Amino acid sequence: MSNCTKLSARASFVLRCTKIALNPPKLRFVDRFVHLSTSAVSWHLVSSADEVLILGASGRTGRAIAARLDAAGVPLALYGRDATRLETAAQALTQNPRLVTGSLTDLRARLNENHPAVVLNTVGPFADTAARVIDALPEGTHYLDLSNEYPAFQAVFDRHNAAVAAHRTLVPGAGFGVVATDSVLLALLEGKPTPTHVRVDAAPSVALEAAPLGDALAASIVGGLPLGRRQVRDGLLISKPFDDNSATVKTPDGELLTSANFTSGDLFTAARSSQAPNVVSASTEVPSGAMARYALPPFFVLSRSPRVRGFLTKRLARVEPKARPRPRPHSWARAAATWPDGDTGEAWLRVQADAMDFTAAAAAEVAKRLQRGEGKPGVHTPCELFGSGLAEAAGGELLLN
Repeated sequence: MSNCTKLSARASFVLRCTKIALNPPKLRFVDRFVHLSTSAVSWHLVSSADEVLILGASGRTGRAIAARLDAAGVPLALYGRDATRLETAAQALTQNPRLVTGSLTDLRARLNENHPAVVLNTVGPFADTAARVIDALPEGTHYLDLSNEYPAFQAVFDRHNAAVAAHRTLVPGAGFGVVATDSVLLALLEGKPTPTHVRVDAAPSVALEAAPLGDALAASIVGGLPLGRRQVRDGLLISKPFDDNSATVKTPDGELLTSANFTSGDLFTAARSSQAPNVVSASTEVPSGAMARYALPPFFVLSRSPRVRGFLTKRLARVEPKARPRPRPHSWARAAATWPDGDTGEAWLRVQADAMDFTAAAAAEVAKRLQRGEGKPGVHTPCELFGSGLAEAAGGELLLN
């Protein structure tokens, strides 16, 4: 195997780990369920106008979110493709949630019949599922998901006017990805003029489970590759394939972290929140260095082919990483800004818990607030809607210089 091939494989694995941290294990129900008959759908109990319906509730993060909402006394409905796993997830809760198994097509019809207060989508690839679920929502039902894919954010924000007309709130990116970086950026910029340059860095620390990736998670990883390395330059989203913007920074605890540029939802929200003409987003999970700088761009180009993406998705779906504890005691997010007068600033978010636990806490917090009627019609990022304090409510600690 050539060095380039090895590096490409390593890049896929590292990007996979990023998605596991920022977007939890998911199921591609759009494809897998479409052939199921209506009889494959089962609904138990009577729906409640106050309930939160969790799509992908039997997955790792779906279970964690359900547990937090259950502890808060929020009425729940759980959705999953495997009835046995769904029943097992429900048994861990104190309440008797409504259970749903079946196809997305059937679920869409049922949403119009039952009108849950909130639909929480943990099922990817979000560039596919977010639009489908949103377009099926009854009037007044709110939506949030755990996406961190740039195309998914574009798809959701394209529905802003329709959301306003339907009196619903749409919130993409309610996980570590986006909430962590956006919260610390908003805290840094509070009360200050628009900066000229902004950079956000995500450094998730997450334990891995020994389980196959599956088709949906693999598709989410591969689906983000064609965008490669992009940044906002002079107000325009541009491609800079050979500029990884790698940087090594020291955390407030003295730990050195190296991150590199990759196009994600963090870039979308940083540009939106700051209105800065120059924005870069980066992650510690992206390969950096000279070899990665020149080996990855051809890989990004190849991934634009549907055939290549299909091949990569099938190969990645069978990958089963070894279980390992989280590599660092903390997860971090950093924001840095430069203002027109040359002044600079930096701020950090420190998360003691596993980044996946932070994702569950953040999503549950957003769902509770939407269920209580604290949203507003239209599409909003989590911190745009609820402020930088959302990250603190999810267990993070803001550290401002």
